Amino acid sequence: MHVYPFSAIVGSDDLALALVLTAVSPGIGGVLIRGEKGTAKSTAVRGLAGVLPRQAVVAGCRFGCDPAAADPACPDGPHDAAAEPATRPARVVELPVGATEDRVVGSLDLRQALGHGVTAFEPGLLAAANRGILYVDEVNLLQDHLVDVLLDAAAMGRCTVERDGVSVSHQARIVLVGTMNPEEGELRPQLLDRFGLAVDVAAPREPAARAEVVRRRLAHDADPGAFVSRFAPDEDALRSRIAEARSRLSEVALPDSMLTLIAEVCAAFEVDGLRADIVTARAAIAHAAWAGRPAVTRADIRAAGRLALPHRRRRNPFDAPGLDEDLLDEILGEDPPAGPPDPTDPTDPPDPPDPTDGSSGPHRQGGASSDRPGPDGTGTDGPEPGSTESGAPDPDDPAAHRSVAGATDSRDLPEEGTATGAPPGSAGRPTTAAAGSPYRARVLTAKGVGHGESGRRSRAITSTGHAIGATADRGSADRSTGRGLHLPATIRAAARHQQRRGRTDGPLVLDVSDLRRPVRQGRESNLVLLCVDASGSMAARRRMEAVKAAILSLLLDAYQRRDKVGLVTFRGAGAELVLPPTSSVDIAARRLADLAHGGRTPLAEGLLTAYSALRTERIRDPRRRPLLVVVTDGRATAGPDAVARAGVVATRLREERVDSVVIDCETGRFRLGLAAALAVRLGAEHLSVGDVAADTIADVVRDQSIRTPGARREPAHPRGLVA
Repeated sequence: MHVYPFSAIVGSDDLALALVLTAVSPGIGGVLIRGEKGTAKSTAVRGLAGVLPRQAVVAGCRFGCDPAAADPACPDGPHDAAAEPATRPARVVELPVGATEDRVVGSLDLRQALGHGVTAFEPGLLAAANRGILYVDEVNLLQDHLVDVLLDAAAMGRCTVERDGVSVSHQARIVLVGTMNPEEGELRPQLLDRFGLAVDVAAPREPAARAEVVRRRLAHDADPGAFVSRFAPDEDALRSRIAEARSRLSEVALPDSMLTLIAEVCAAFEVDGLRADIVTARAAIAHAAWAGRPAVTRADIRAAGRLALPHRRRRNPFDAPGLDEDLLDEILGEDPPAGPPDPTDPTDPPDPPDPTDGSSGPHRQGGASSDRPGPDGTGTDGPEPGSTESGAPDPDDPAAHRSVAGATDSRDLPEEGTATGAPPGSAGRPTTAAAGSPYRARVLTAKGVGHGESGRRSRAITSTGHAIGATADRGSADRSTGRGLHLPATIRAAARHQQRRGRTDGPLVLDVSDLRRPVRQGRESNLVLLCVDASGSMAARRRMEAVKAAILSLLLDAYQRRDKVGLVTFRGAGAELVLPPTSSVDIAARRLADLAHGGRTPLAEGLLTAYSALRTERIRDPRRRPLLVVVTDGRATAGPDAVARAGVVATRLREERVDSVVIDCETGRFRLGLAAALAVRLGAEHLSVGDVAADTIADVVRDQSIRTPGARREPAHPRGLVA
């Protein structure tokens, strides 16, 4: 099988540079590659293995120890220094999304333990990837505890296992590379910070570059051998350069003035903690070694900062990614002219930037490439300073931090079809209100114990978590049990049959029927579907700000807990699924920013759209439990028999046993009580706006199961929606 050559990839200069720097200095901590589908993320990672130098390893060592610096604590050691070493190509070990922790770090060798009564360690994927590349595709879909394990190993260079009676520590010097599509969900900021470098990739927009990508792809598919041979000189040159950079890495000097400059850069960008300073320093040293310089310069710090800082500036999912390169250049200043440095003479004109040192300023990714492209330190433009690609409100804009207190007086409620603050003559026109600032919310947990996908919210029987029992092994198709083997239960099941099986001495005589799987209780993820009345009766500006702030808060909470959140709005003559169930808060924030309000109230259509969305999601993800949140004053004014039709749909939702809560936004002295009647038809908890301040709507949603005394508990296997 011929792997697509690394040097044949067109554009993606930032991506190539980040991978090379991490290959030169694995202590940087790995690379996170973010980008839409079809942007050569996986191709670049797999191609990197072809340009890494061959490795000398201790013959027979399962952990791939270096003969020149063998690990003294290697479980297969001690190694004979005089033994003839073996060689192997650099490895790329791929970690599946569904891998278990014992497969990653290693565990007790059950064959040795059960067959011979010997406690032995079976190495995992970290041992296989030692001194190589560990590649995690769709890292944002990996369980958080596994991501923590991987990032700790990448940062420390060791893997320590204390489990199942095994105590082992072995070398795990890995180049950790994760790829992800942001549309499928984000990584938590805490996990983003653990990746040394991060780069955003996108397909080239220039027709010439796109044509060259297709031309090379077709040539490779038509004759892989000839295509690989064509780029063999480039691959050899790149391999030699990486080896030379590795050899001179320890000789590169980091002057105190440059270290202080790194600290100034990190402080100016207000990154949390000191990991950014450490990673930037290591990446700058690696970049200097890659460029053949004996000491770190401003150019190296600039190249390192562009890769090490952007993802650390995101304190929450709504912050815009990217780096203000003008600010970076202002802090760094200009490199001194060639010759002995004289920092006291600022009057000399600076040298023009070297296009090969990674400091040539913004370079659009995917531009026209030469026949022999390679990482040269240039990269793509980030977003313009101050811009927000997600469309979310600028966190520095004072308007985004207005009060989100809700309307409590009927004077705040406009007539049906009008919007507060609208110019004269604009009645009936839809308007858009800005969202209030999101806030931290209390945890909402569904009632009972579910069987959903592993998450961080409601109690459930999942494949991860702590063992609460054991059950007979019914094969991998049984998703109600945890992965792995429940060893004590297996031994107990086998012990009662030993005499019948003729055992008098030696190891246990096992049968397939003895195997027991753990039953684990952990946390599951849920679906929170908001059905929001966006009609004219809800068009009080401050109230819509509160509703949008609540939705953003729910999205933020769902992002942190791996939930899905959907949004249905209804106004005018119909309803719309504005946000299909998703975990991507960036997309959600963009959709929410454009949410308009005004017009009549098609309540029945809104509930019917919510019902259809829940039914569709039930087919796609049958084990995820939903919670429907209806924010309305209960009016139904659009279409014939509007109130009756809304009641019919509400009754159907109640029959499907969908947990619901109705937040009554009706205000004023004279109230119709329509939202309370809707809550009865839904079988939902009813909360009036007098009981709930507008800026605490999301808190009430999360606490609704606690507020209902004597609420019925859902069965362990809740009935699903009827398709």
